Amino acid sequence: MTGTALVSVNVDQEIIDLARRHKAAGGVGLQVLNIVGGQAENLLERLPDGVKNRLEDATTKALEVAMSAAHQSRGVVKDQQSWLNTALATAMGAAGGAGGLPTALAELPVTTTVLLRAIQGIAHEYGFDPADPEIRKECLLVFGSAGPLADDDGADMAFLSARVTLTGATVHGIIARIAPRLSVVLGQKLAAQTVPILGAAAGAATNYAYTSYYQEMAHVHFSLRALSQKSGHSREALVERMKIATKNL
Repeated sequence: MTGTALVSVNVDQEIIDLARRHKAAGGVGLQVLNIVGGQAENLLERLPDGVKNRLEDATTKALEVAMSAAHQSRGVVKDQQSWLNTALATAMGAAGGAGGLPTALAELPVTTTVLLRAIQGIAHEYGFDPADPEIRKECLLVFGSAGPLADDDGADMAFLSARVTLTGATVHGIIARIAPRLSVVLGQKLAAQTVPILGAAAGAATNYAYTSYYQEMAHVHFSLRALSQKSGHSREALVERMKIATKNL
């Protein structure tokens, strides 16, 4: 976005709309938990210790691969509509779940790339350039939210306002910061995908939930950035107002 002139905008109404969107984002994740059984915090216990111990490294590598592949693909493949991103990721989740844990692990960086590319497309939709180094880092920050299987609005809100000292921060520095948190979220995904018997169905449902969730989080994230620029209010102040609006829904 260019220019510094502020435009008239109904901030209160936009905040309410964003609060509703944010609150609804995790709804599909609850359906996944109903399908696979159990609660989100117990899913990780289903993974072998060797996998749990390597989750953070696997997440870091998946993010690094995704950053490179998503960026390079922008000159070759145009941004897709949200439903198509969701359909693609759902199909990959089914394939990953059908082969058990080994194929689910192999599918992880591919799905992460699709998710990041979808997030970049949403940034572009709001007028931001995904090739801009700051926007590339903002796209990564979307992965700092709590995940579709969590009930953690407070943590989500914190990441919506956090700039992670973007000035001077490197992409690798941001990856290092969000990887521990995202590894827990992706560990839940892997565990849900590899539920015995359900296999492909659980994998498809899980990826559907994750893709829907992160696209919605991207809309909220970049809507707040755009609203800040339009209204002149700081993003931190807008997030505080959104917290209040969410509690009142």
